Amino acid sequence: MAVKTVREATFDVWREYGLTSIFANPGSTEIKLLTDLPDDFRFVLALHESSVVGMATGWALGHGEPALVILHTTAGLGNAVGALATARVNRAPLVVVVGQQDRRHLATEPFLAGKLRGLAGEYPVWVDEPVRPQDVPGAIARAFHEAVTGSGPALVIVPMDDWLAEAGAADERAAPRRVARARGADSRLVAELAELVTGSSSPALVVGAGADDPETWTALVALAERLGCPVWQESFSSRAGFPQDHPLFAGHLPADRIRLRETLAPHDVVLALGAPVFRQYPFIPGPFVNPGTVVAMVSSDRAEVHRSSADLALLAAPGPVCAELARIVPARTAAPPAPRALPAVPAPPAAGEPLRVAHLFAAMAERLPRNAIVIEESPSSRPELLERLPARESLGSISPAMGGLGFALPAATGLRMALPERPIVAIVGDGSSMYSIQALWSAAQYRAGALFVILSNGGYAIMDRLAEQAGGSPPWPGFAVDVTGLARAFGCPARRVSEHDDLLAVLDEVLPGLAGRTEPLLLEVVVAQDSTFAP
Repeated sequence: MAVKTVREATFDVWREYGLTSIFANPGSTEIKLLTDLPDDFRFVLALHESSVVGMATGWALGHGEPALVILHTTAGLGNAVGALATARVNRAPLVVVVGQQDRRHLATEPFLAGKLRGLAGEYPVWVDEPVRPQDVPGAIARAFHEAVTGSGPALVIVPMDDWLAEAGAADERAAPRRVARARGADSRLVAELAELVTGSSSPALVVGAGADDPETWTALVALAERLGCPVWQESFSSRAGFPQDHPLFAGHLPADRIRLRETLAPHDVVLALGAPVFRQYPFIPGPFVNPGTVVAMVSSDRAEVHRSSADLALLAAPGPVCAELARIVPARTAAPPAPRALPAVPAPPAAGEPLRVAHLFAAMAERLPRNAIVIEESPSSRPELLERLPARESLGSISPAMGGLGFALPAATGLRMALPERPIVAIVGDGSSMYSIQALWSAAQYRAGALFVILSNGGYAIMDRLAEQAGGSPPWPGFAVDVTGLARAFGCPARRVSEHDDLLAVLDEVLPGLAGRTEPLLLEVVVAQDSTFAP
């Protein structure tokens, strides 16, 4: 089978979205794209780029759908800026492809190379410079959705050599097949989703941070129970989207495509609600789900929708849609999923053995109030924490979703100031704590009575594990920091424990009254490094 070029794959995208009329004034950086156009495309010539965009704007307004524009690098885009501004103010959706010099020598700024991203100022609703040639078709598909949602021109900058490069696999396209837009629970679109899940033999739900509010939790519980289907939490989520002690909660999705395909293999329809489709960490080729599985999503996050690989993406608030779905889908008679296997409570460490994070998390799970908010920033311990400390109420679990460090200590302080009636616990690695240890001064100054639990293992455990997985040894040393002493220096009361009995005693003392604390407390828990890590 002949391998498609980026150019051929882009033609397929244009056909899919009805973009078969090309408004342009030809330039040399677009010659590989425009020469020998397929017979089903029409080239519409204008003698200046402002006229190109003006004609396309009129066409888009007349048809009520995006028009396709091709512009020539700096000169062409520069000539068109005024017309692009008019298109934006006139709310005309345009998909604009801007030519660029050959990617292979852009670093030397050859003739006709352009500094294009900011040239049109704030008038485009979206601008993209694909990182690889293989990303071009998906970027253009996304530009279509951005132009419609933003009611204006969406620009994709494409180097001239990209067109004849080998296209990527179809499953690499980072754009949904179809986007529907609704205000609230649009009955027609909800009915389409209802038909999809009703016709499924084995549906599954995926939830994320966009579903974390009490009303959406209520609607999701009703929908899941109506369908009798498992509910998965997105990987690397900043917040929980479903009560994680519910019998239908299935766990957290894995962060690589092989395990993701295995996890979702039993399901012919996957409906993501307030969650991306799908967030991953290591790159592994292949689709997110197996062939034959239909993926739909509902999210109010415009960017999350536009970059997804869903078959159907609904741009709407998940809560009202879930509530309406729960009302109209028929109750399923299929047997509910098998109960999820929960981790066993670890035996206390023997004499001379160190504490492990499992000992701490298991003890906290038995003692934390139901409405506690747990802020997590301990990357190597995160999988264990998620298994043992489920979010049981909305806002019950918070993580730094961008993956950076230094979030948990100040965030816990601010949360406690905002929600003095809820128990706040920040669980932070000793390495992570160094990025914002000074936040303890503010916690003490403003009497934010959070509990800061520092997992003291003397190093960057997550980096050590990743280095080992890569087959090497880390060049960075371990470190020992007196976190307890630092906390006291900032005026925050602090205690340090390394024995199991002492740990249980301090938790029994502190956790029952955590909601009423007005004084922060740092608890440094000395633990052994985890020997394994799987995101």
